[in-house]
Amino acid sequence: MGRFYITTPIYYANDAPHVGSAYTTVNADALARWHRLLGEETKFITGTDEHGQKVADAALKSGSSPQAWVDQTSARFVEAWDALAISYDDFIRTTEPRHYLSVQKFLTAIYENGYIYKDVYQGLYCVSCEDYFTYESSDEGKCPIHGRALIEMEEENWFFRLSAFEDRLLEHYAQNPDFVTPETKRNEALSFVKSGLKDISITRSSITWGVPVPWDDQHVFYVWYDALINYLTAIGYGRDDDEVDKWWPASHHLIGKEIIRFHCVWWPAMCMAAGLEPPSHVHVHGWLLIGGQKLGKTMAASGAVKLSDISPVVLTDEYGVDPVRYYLLRETALGNDGEFSLEGIVQRYNTDLANNLGNLVARVTTVVGSKCAGVGPGSQADSPLRAEAETAIAESQAAWGRFAPQSALEATWRLIGATNAYLEQRAPWKMDAGDELDAVMGDALEAIRLVAILASPAMPSVCEEIWRRIGLEGRPTDEVLAVSAVWGRYHGGHGVLKGEPLFPRIKAEP
Repeated sequence: MGRFYITTPIYYANDAPHVGSAYTTVNADALARWHRLLGEETKFITGTDEHGQKVADAALKSGSSPQAWVDQTSARFVEAWDALAISYDDFIRTTEPRHYLSVQKFLTAIYENGYIYKDVYQGLYCVSCEDYFTYESSDEGKCPIHGRALIEMEEENWFFRLSAFEDRLLEHYAQNPDFVTPETKRNEALSFVKSGLKDISITRSSITWGVPVPWDDQHVFYVWYDALINYLTAIGYGRDDDEVDKWWPASHHLIGKEIIRFHCVWWPAMCMAAGLEPPSHVHVHGWLLIGGQKLGKTMAASGAVKLSDISPVVLTDEYGVDPVRYYLLRETALGNDGEFSLEGIVQRYNTDLANNLGNLVARVTTVVGSKCAGVGPGSQADSPLRAEAETAIAESQAAWGRFAPQSALEATWRLIGATNAYLEQRAPWKMDAGDELDAVMGDALEAIRLVAILASPAMPSVCEEIWRRIGLEGRPTDEVLAVSAVWGRYHGGHGVLKGEPLFPRIKAEP
């Protein structure tokens, strides 16, 4: 049995979660659900990044202690992910004792291996990014991401000898062409390495809100070094070597493109320095945009958008959990930038869900109820839909395997379209009861069964309801894909229920 270890970035606990972070998390969740469906042993983690200057500043502004502040904000991420039916196996908080242990063990290994030294840092710093910039890499002294003036800093720090790993990183990229995907993002990371690597500061002495440096009690670790190690905390680094050996070779990081440098350059170099292999794979996705601007907390601060209008909890309350999940997975290829809009959710809801999937289930269950006494007939081995179904299964499996949920769902919806077209052609609602009607309805029910399996990583609750309506026991995920996603498993004789519309149409705003 294979293994699959999928992670999201851990999210800054300085404010509420927004739909941009939900985009990453829903995609990671769907990937985890797919690999569980394959029968692979799967671990999926997310969490909150609770140290650093901007968290301390947010706590001070709120009039609370940093710990009280992160306790409150971390709970909001848990609430958001619960609202989106996120099936994580572990939720990491960087203020947990287990994380302190892993961070100190990992960075002490790098220190003892001779890759950490003390020096004076002088340069520009962005509190929002928790990142350092040279003047050349900045936007004329402003942060290239947030557009805010950078802070001039000078302090004694401990540095990581990143420059020592330039050749090893280039060799790793050459030997592992799929280490970073998609290729455009791989090329971007590779270009950064080839441009020359400079040693980087990894500690701060000007703040105390962080993981203490074991060999220097005047310093705490710089937040990015603390945060990256969460991927090892979750599998027991420093506590259980067997778990690390078990899961680390199967590790996949899903990240946004703004943090390529940290995950695709710094992080593999850190692993090498600690005597550990780099993660096996990093998949980089684009940004969700509103009016061409990146969706995030910075926009809310500037007044460009109200986060309360697009928070995950608000969205799921308005449109339903599974429709929001479907929109986030289907609208944009996982790697490109995508435009987010409420109008887009409504359009996907009414077209893909109400008109296509919802209408298919409704018309089949209605005809079975009125012409087959409510009992579903079995499918034909030589059905005209069989080839369409087998193509959808193969294309879905290939797409999920290459981190392309959008393509997987497109393949599934082609099966839905083919089934609707088959019904239009055969018009079973005009047929009399008999073998011909039974054959058509059995084929349609089998196609619906397969759709419920293939779409379950995206819409788990809706697919369970479809499963129930076509008279099947359990859930579409109870059997592994190799057993369940085979044409001809709907044998008939099941009580079929019509039920209320799965997706009542939403009226577009005038």
